[in-house]
Amino acid sequence: MADSRPGTRDRLAIIAGGGQLPRYVAEAAKARGESPYILALTNESADDWSGFDHEVISIGNYAGIGAAFRRHGIGRAVLTGWVRRRPEWRDIHAPFKALLAVPSVVRTLLRGGDDTVLKMVIRLIESEGVRVVGAHEIVPDLLGTEGPLGRLAPDAAAEADIAAAAAAALALGRLDVGQGAVAVGGRVVALEGAEGTDGMLERVAELRAAGRISQRRKGVLVKLCKPGQDLRADLPAIGPETLRLAKAAGLAGIAVEAGRSLVLERAALVCEADAGGLFVTGILPERTEGGR
Repeated sequence: MADSRPGTRDRLAIIAGGGQLPRYVAEAAKARGESPYILALTNESADDWSGFDHEVISIGNYAGIGAAFRRHGIGRAVLTGWVRRRPEWRDIHAPFKALLAVPSVVRTLLRGGDDTVLKMVIRLIESEGVRVVGAHEIVPDLLGTEGPLGRLAPDAAAEADIAAAAAAALALGRLDVGQGAVAVGGRVVALEGAEGTDGMLERVAELRAAGRISQRRKGVLVKLCKPGQDLRADLPAIGPETLRLAKAAGLAGIAVEAGRSLVLERAALVCEADAGGLFVTGILPERTEGGR
C-alpha cells in the first residue's frame, strides 16, 4: 500500500489517455490498496472517473501536471492509454526547471516519433522528482505469454506470415513509426501508421473487399515493441475489438510479443477467438537491439 504519512510522496498518479487500459490500471491499483490520482487528458480520456480522485488536464500542460503531483503527494506515475492528438506549440506549458532539464522539449513534442516523444514525457515527469512505472508493473497479469492463448494455434502458412510481419514490424519500429504489420501469403500488405492498429485493420478489410489482397489466403496481424523502446510506456496492446477487426479483415489470427505486450480482457478475447476460429499467440521475435 502507498505510504500516506505527511511529507511523503509515494501516491500513484495515472495519466489517462483513451481506451480501456487506464481503467484496468486504476482498478488494479485500487484493489491492491492504492489510492490512485487520475489525471484524465482533455479530449482523450472518455472514461467516467467519478469513483476516483481525479482532474481533467490538457496534454501539454506540464506545469499543471507538476503542480498536481506536488499538491497530491505523487511519487510515482504511470502513462496509460492512447493519445490521438499532439499538442500545438501554443498549448505547451512547461516549468522553467523542466525546460532546463529537457531543452528540446517543444521541438521533440511537435516533431518526434511516438517513442521519442514518450521518452521526452518521461524525462519531464522525472524532472518533477516523480518515478515513472510501467502499466505492467501495476497489472502484471495483462502481459502476453508465449504460445497460443486459446485452443487454436497458427499453421505453417500463418507461421510464415508471422515471420514476414514480425520482420516488417521491427523495421517499422526502428523508424519510430508504429508497432504493427499485417502479412498475407508471406507478403506484407499493411504497416501501422498514425491511424493506429484499428485503422490499419480497417484498411486491410477495404483492400480485401476491393480485391487488392488475396481472398484465398488469410494472413496475420503482428504487434511488437519498437527496438529500444522504453517499456514503461506504450506497450503494444490488443483486446476484443482488435480481434473483431482482425476477423472483419479476414485474418487467421494475431501474434503479439510475449512479455512485452498487453492483452486486455483476456478471457473474453480468448472466448471470441475460439468461437470465431482465430488464433491469438505470443511470440519471441529475434532482436538485435535491446529494450529497457
